Amino acid sequence: MFERRLKVVPTQRGEVDVVILSIPFAKYPDLKQTLSNVPDKVVVIDTSNYYPGRDGSIKEVDDGKPESVWVSEQIGRPIIKAWNAVLAATLADKGQPTGSSTRIALPVAGDDANAEAIAQALVEDTGFTALAAGSLEESWRQQPGTPAYCTELTLPELKSDLCAADKTKAPQNRDALLAKFMASGSQFTHEQIVATNRAMTA
Repeated sequence: MFERRLKVVPTQRGEVDVVILSIPFAKYPDLKQTLSNVPDKVVVIDTSNYYPGRDGSIKEVDDGKPESVWVSEQIGRPIIKAWNAVLAATLADKGQPTGSSTRIALPVAGDDANAEAIAQALVEDTGFTALAAGSLEESWRQQPGTPAYCTELTLPELKSDLCAADKTKAPQNRDALLAKFMASGSQFTHEQIVATNRAMTA
């Protein structure tokens, strides 16, 4: 069994406005029945990332389908992609007040303007600047192996690095980074992980 972590944001009436999904990538098809009972108006935010070594090979994604598009198809409803491009330690420790010149920016992708705005507001509430990063079809630009992924960028830097992403190189970068981080005897500080991500995806 895998652990299902469904985070809900209740309204004053006890209803739910937002569901945030953080589960192993390959397990998303198992959520279709559960989410079929969630009202269409509820915003669904996906925070996951695909790693073939952990999740098994998924041919459609390996062939270039953006992760978020695949997830949306598996669960049978539209999603917003957010918080996937940030390390856990960054999320826990590096949020800053609005207006800070060094505030880290995070990409938010989606096809529904209202749902995307809600996700952006939640990202802002966690201490990060939310950047509208385009449609789900363009959300590959914030997947593992891209310059925007877990590199702790300011807003101008994130805008630039999303544009600089190379769809062909991203999976190669992802696998090379994972191999480096998982190599026997390897120990990396948080700062070294960020620096390595930056160097190998530039």
